[in-house]
Amino acid sequence: MDTNRDLLLREEVYRIVACAMEVLNRLGQGLHEKPYENVLVVEFGLQKIPYLQQPHYDVIDKGVKVGDYVPDLVAFSSIVIDTKVIETITDHERGQLLNYLRITGHAVGVILNFKRSRLEWERIVLTRHE
Repeated sequence: MDTNRDLLLREEVYRIVACAMEVLNRLGQGLHEKPYENVLVVEFGLQKIPYLQQPHYDVIDKGVKVGDYVPDLVAFSSIVIDTKVIETITDHERGQLLNYLRITGHAVGVILNFKRSRLEWERIVLTRHE
C-alpha cells in the first residue's frame, strides 16, 4: 500500500467530513439524499470550501463519448463526494466511487452516508493499479 497516496488530501477530506457531521446534526437522519447534498453546499460556503455541484463529465470508451457522469459534488477541485442514505456502505458503493474517480480523473473520493444519527463515511483512493 502506498502510504503517501493514502495521505493525499487528508486535511481536505477531514474538512468535508466535519461539514457532513454538522449537516447531519442540523437536519437529522434519514431524509432523501438531495437535502443533504444541498445543505452540504450551504456548509461548504460557510466554511469557504470550494466546490462544484453536479458537474458533468464525459464517459469515454475507445475515444467515443458513450454517456455522462454527474457526481453530487466535487470539492477542492479534486475530491468526488457521493452522498447516500443507505443501510451501510458496501463494496458496491466503493466500486461505484472507484469508477467515478476513473471517469473524473480525480484520485480521492468520499462516500457520506446520512442514514443514521452517526455519520458513516469512507475515503476512497484510486491507485494506479485499479
